[in-house]
Amino acid sequence: MSVAEFLSSDDPFARRISQRMAVVEDRLREQTRVDDVVADPVTSHLADAGGKRLRPLLTLLAAELGPNPDSSHVIDAAVVMELTHLASLYHDDVMDEAPMRRGVPTAQYIFGNSSAIMAGDVLFSRASKIVAGLGQKAIYMHANAFERLCMGQLHEIVGPREGEDPIEHHVAVLSGKTGSLIAAAAHHGVMAAGGSDEISHKLEQFGERIGVAFQIADDVIDLSDDELTGKTAGTDLLEGVPTYPTLLLNKREAEGELDAAGAEILAALRQGNLDEGDRLAAVVAALREHDVVAETRDVARSWVDDALTYLVGLDDYPVYDYLVAFAHGMVERMY
Repeated sequence: MSVAEFLSSDDPFARRISQRMAVVEDRLREQTRVDDVVADPVTSHLADAGGKRLRPLLTLLAAELGPNPDSSHVIDAAVVMELTHLASLYHDDVMDEAPMRRGVPTAQYIFGNSSAIMAGDVLFSRASKIVAGLGQKAIYMHANAFERLCMGQLHEIVGPREGEDPIEHHVAVLSGKTGSLIAAAAHHGVMAAGGSDEISHKLEQFGERIGVAFQIADDVIDLSDDELTGKTAGTDLLEGVPTYPTLLLNKREAEGELDAAGAEILAALRQGNLDEGDRLAAVVAALREHDVVAETRDVARSWVDDALTYLVGLDDYPVYDYLVAFAHGMVERMY
């Protein structure tokens, strides 16, 4: 079940969560606006563009495992998670020189790199002010998640060390860049609702794993048709970004198990110039047909299966089935 499908459901539970998501959305729009005619268009740009809002939704769902799921602290925590995520996207787009995000031109493309960086910093500051009202434990947890996010990005830039397994490095990057915030979103939700440390820890581990699954699934989605994703198929390949399918091809080559089709794909990637003619489309088409894509799908599912083990013992809570559906929704996007 996608987020949109869940929030539009007639189920009473889904309606209640949807109403609280509307409150989060209103607060989010308030927090991304500033009383400055120059800065406001930049800081509000990404929030106005929309998005999946996965992190705040998970915060609200996780809060159902605590005794006070309707606490105002839960709304604050959900807003904090999305503000932090949005802020990181401003910085990501500068580093990636990305022209598009969420179907619209990026802030750095419209306003320039410096403005985009500072807008991201403003949103980080806004998130920090809100989390300060959630207590010392929440402050420490959020700071730790933000550090992990930055370290994941840094490790992606630097690349694997000599002798380090590239696939393990890739997964560690995904865990830092994405798993950290999704784990924090789940942990924040339980904690803000007054839930136990034991359940908070379980949901943190659950979130970490579905975050990795989400990003591995994205490596498959990058090969999808333009109409499905809103961006050119193979964008990561074009930018030279490591993806799980291409890392599997490299692994097979190193182990002497690469087939002819895989060798042709790697040769084309190493030759470069994918932006010329139909070279990118040809590589994308070849990868779609190769079994490393099916293997990548299986790996993403395995991370979800692992995540679900942390929900064991929580099936008496009404939110249990929704958390399971949320986890599966992270990889169902691959189809």
